[in-house]
Amino acid sequence: MPAKIRLQRHGKKSYPFYHIVIADGRAPRNGKFIEKIGTYNPNTNPATIDLNFDQALTWLKNGAQPTDTCRAILSYKGVMYKKHLLGGLAKGALTEDQVNEKFAKWLQEKDSKINNKATKLSEEKKSLEQKRFEAEKAVKEAKAAAVVAKNTPVVEETPVEEAAAEEVVEAPVAEVAAEAPVAEAPVAEAPAAEEAPAAAEEAAPVADEAPAAPAEEVAPAAEEAKAEGEAPAAE
Repeated sequence: MPAKIRLQRHGKKSYPFYHIVIADGRAPRNGKFIEKIGTYNPNTNPATIDLNFDQALTWLKNGAQPTDTCRAILSYKGVMYKKHLLGGLAKGALTEDQVNEKFAKWLQEKDSKINNKATKLSEEKKSLEQKRFEAEKAVKEAKAAAVVAKNTPVVEETPVEEAAAEEVVEAPVAEVAAEAPVAEAPVAEAPAAEEAPAAAEEAAPVADEAPAAPAEEVAPAAEEAKAEGEAPAAE
């Protein structure tokens, strides 16, 4: 049975720590192993992996079969990709310089991704700590304000302060009273205008009371004057 690349559990309860070992496939998980080629700590973010790259690559080339977790670890560290490039070199599809160039480029991109992730996690951690600090500061300030309010004695208002408050309240009322006659002035003038027709009406009956000359008295006077004028003509 071929050798296997697998994890051997160590560490405390709820805090596992693993060794990456080469062991016989028939051996129990924590039994004897052939060789230890690295460690794996999943409790950090990103996970901490310490791996003997050359030994892992040699065991892969010799036919060792990694478990699923160990395959992911070897792929993360570039061992699986290096084996793939060496396979192309053995077939003549790639030269040694091309293999080294491609692998160096892959390592550079991988390191950049890891560094970006670590930087992002660090910034998020700092931001979270800042928010917690501000929240704690707000709680402390609220408690301090409550203590000050509780210990501050209640001060009663003096008569002087009450009189000043009454003056402030009554001042707008006095202003409104002063402005009221100005607003009512046009209304007061209206009755005077209405009294003029009444006076005219009172004067009208006086003119009506003067007796007009009767029409019958005017007519005889005219006839007498006419008769007197005509009398000499007859003579």
